[in-house]
Amino acid sequence: MKFLRRGSIRHSKLGKKRKKKQVWRNPTGRHNKMRKKRKGYPATVSIGYRKNKDDRGKILNKVPVLVTNLRELETAGKNNLILIGKVGKKRKTDIMKKAKEMKLEIHKLNPDKFLKREKK
Repeated sequence: MKFLRRGSIRHSKLGKKRKKKQVWRNPTGRHNKMRKKRKGYPATVSIGYRKNKDDRGKILNKVPVLVTNLRELETAGKNNLILIGKVGKKRKTDIMKKAKEMKLEIHKLNPDKFLKREKK
């Protein structure tokens, strides 16, 4: 969804027929109808308008499991999506190596890229 800046339809300096100038700015002002989210006015940016369809599909098919150590990783199976949270760099690299051996999928992380970056 394309969110329009307030007044961008009227003024060329705010992006009328100029794509690069169409930059989102939050509507301000006491009586601003757009800020009040009135019917018939352009939509404002808020949570829930855009979701990454790839991530949503992965989560629907697999059960997410929070992993903080190697023991928890061993209990995870193929039908689980691994979420790594509140873990330091050393333990995270150990989890990545083990997950790569077990051929498990980690949410929003590529083990190859992560391990290559850590070697440098």
